[in-house]
Amino acid sequence: MPNTDILFRPFETPADAAAQTPRTRRFRHPVFSWLGLRPIFAQHTAAEHAALLRWAAGRRQIVEIGVAEGASACALREAMPRDGTLTLIDPFHLTRFRSLNSLQRAAHSAVARFGSSRVTWLQEFSHHAVKNWTAHIDLLFIDGDHNESAVRQDWTDWSRFVAPDGLVMFHDARAFENGWPTPDYGPVRVVNDLFRSERTDGWRIVDEVDSLVVIKRAA
Repeated sequence: MPNTDILFRPFETPADAAAQTPRTRRFRHPVFSWLGLRPIFAQHTAAEHAALLRWAAGRRQIVEIGVAEGASACALREAMPRDGTLTLIDPFHLTRFRSLNSLQRAAHSAVARFGSSRVTWLQEFSHHAVKNWTAHIDLLFIDGDHNESAVRQDWTDWSRFVAPDGLVMFHDARAFENGWPTPDYGPVRVVNDLFRSERTDGWRIVDEVDSLVVIKRAA
């Protein structure tokens, strides 16, 4: 499916604003994405989307923590093998009307339109979901709670399941020109502490695209 169905971050730059239709600018609530009245709002850039597609190729067991409207999950599912499993973890708790939960519905609708791998939804916080997790992971995408302690906990809880040669991807983890992350962002601080100082044995940075940092486990 073409990426015209996804509006990439940032939304507020002059060039991006010029590309939006009046309908897109007006219909920002996720219910309008669910109803198909506007594109999926991504929380990542077009360059990051391309990186997600590239790194997900050939990875059969992928876990994403933090789904939002599902744009990054769309990329992962589009690129991964058809016989793979994409596990999506998000409590979808920030909603006024739990019976409607338009963000959850928007995400489910979006992901269903891309790729054909199996999708497993875990509607709970990542620190709860990990208690029952036993499978290996080929690619782990951490994009949930951005508080430093929460990012560090996601790394501690989930990285042990990543297979040799597997990947962990951190979003919003790198300051870049005209970008939004600052040095005090939780993901930035965690990545700098764990990987730029080379204090985490067996892992190394293999790619950096805008705010996205890709870490690979040794074979």
